[in-house]
Amino acid sequence: MPITPQNLVRHELISLPVKISKSTDLTQKGLSGKVIDETYNTIKIEAKDGKEKTVIKGNCVFVFTLPNKTKVQVDGNLLVSRPEDRIKKKFPKW
Repeated sequence: MPITPQNLVRHELISLPVKISKSTDLTQKGLSGKVIDETYNTIKIEAKDGKEKTVIKGNCVFVFTLPNKTKVQVDGNLLVSRPEDRIKKKFPKW
């Protein structure tokens, strides 16, 4: 199934380009790169300079860039769960 804005939160996030548009931690706001790992509460991003940054999902609003160059803004609270369980979740907006 191809990734679309409608199924993004129920899809694999690893390897997608991402930017943090809002964060409660001001040092993370504006951070961008590629998602390289995901756990229940965190996303690990490889920044443009090659450094790995771990951010807490619930504290951020992410902007993911899909393969077709569409940008999708997602509240991190929607992503808080194990990646394999998020596929089964029902989301009211999505």
